[in-house]
Amino acid sequence: MSARIEQLGGVRCPRIVVSRRPRRSAGKLTLSLWQGVDWPAEVVPIDSAHRNPSATRLLDALAAGNPSIRLKAALAIGTRPEPGLVDALVARCAIEPDFFVRDMLTWALTRLPSEVTVPKLRAELRSGSTQARSQALHTLSKIGDRDAWPAITSSLLRDADDEVARSAWRAAVVLVPEGEQQVLATELATQLGRGDREVRLSLSRALVAFGDVVEPVLRAAMTQHDPTVRAHAGATERLLRDPDAGFDLAVDEARRVFALGLEGEEPPEC
Repeated sequence: MSARIEQLGGVRCPRIVVSRRPRRSAGKLTLSLWQGVDWPAEVVPIDSAHRNPSATRLLDALAAGNPSIRLKAALAIGTRPEPGLVDALVARCAIEPDFFVRDMLTWALTRLPSEVTVPKLRAELRSGSTQARSQALHTLSKIGDRDAWPAITSSLLRDADDEVARSAWRAAVVLVPEGEQQVLATELATQLGRGDREVRLSLSRALVAFGDVVEPVLRAAMTQHDPTVRAHAGATERLLRDPDAGFDLAVDEARRVFALGLEGEEPPEC
């Protein structure tokens, strides 16, 4: 056995290379406790201190090069959740490149007690990593614990990164306390006209989720000087009235309305 220090996720930790390989079964390395989880011949431990062997193997698998192995490890952790693994799960969310693995990590975190996960996720909202912030917001929206509401700040709702902002909008709609929807809707309306089609559709969906509360906010936005803001607000108002209307059709209608009412001004883009 040999060891050397390596960087893993920004943390210095020992890389252990074990010369003796585990017993092979049907040509694949498996761990009998977690059937179906294929283990690499050599893995880099995330943090093996003070953990039982099965938990250590699962955490090691989260750092495997094969996303299928990482996905199965996250599934196994969520199937038998242990609060002691929350730090490793949150840390992995910040660096995991595969969408499906990230979604499974979120699911695993929702399986843990919210009093354990929410403080850790709230701390991630202050991270300098956009993925850490975005994934923490996404996970908080899935947990749905309104104790996290004070952490959904204006800076997150206006984050320069579109994915962080979109995640913040979705989380805010889920977590906002009763009686504060109008204030939140007004804050979200400051982002009308922002980004590409997908960003604008996300914001429209967030605003429509408020129901009638958002109507005066949208009407005010439809009087703004910026034609793109007006068109986006108009499209959102159309979706509020007719949820079955497609977003693109709502945008086209809004553009026609404003084009007819504004001589000499180019139809807005949305």
